[in-house]
Amino acid sequence: MEITRILDAALRKAAAVWITSPGHGPRLVHAHWRADALWVITGGTEQSVPGLTDGAEVTVTVRSPSTHSHLVDAPAVARLTEPDEETAQALRTARLNTKPEWEAVYRLEFSA
Repeated sequence: MEITRILDAALRKAAAVWITSPGHGPRLVHAHWRADALWVITGGTEQSVPGLTDGAEVTVTVRSPSTHSHLVDAPAVARLTEPDEETAQALRTARLNTKPEWEAVYRLEFSA
């Protein structure tokens, strides 16, 4: 799947993307790429992402990790999920300088 390959190459090095959710403009969001999906944590001590709900169709805008120019806009569906312990630990580790406490975890799934 071409879009997954492009996202995989770009998001291995990126810690943030722009997410446009229904009824809201683009918002810079910290995210973590794992298992061909983009993981976003919200609430608690973490970021607020208005319009990000279970089943929401969103657009993820990715910039090139080397030039920071626009790379791709990719449609995705947000799925509210309970991460397994390995994924939860990866999300905690990805935040580096904070002790994340979240209320919700979304797995953004990309279509072909």
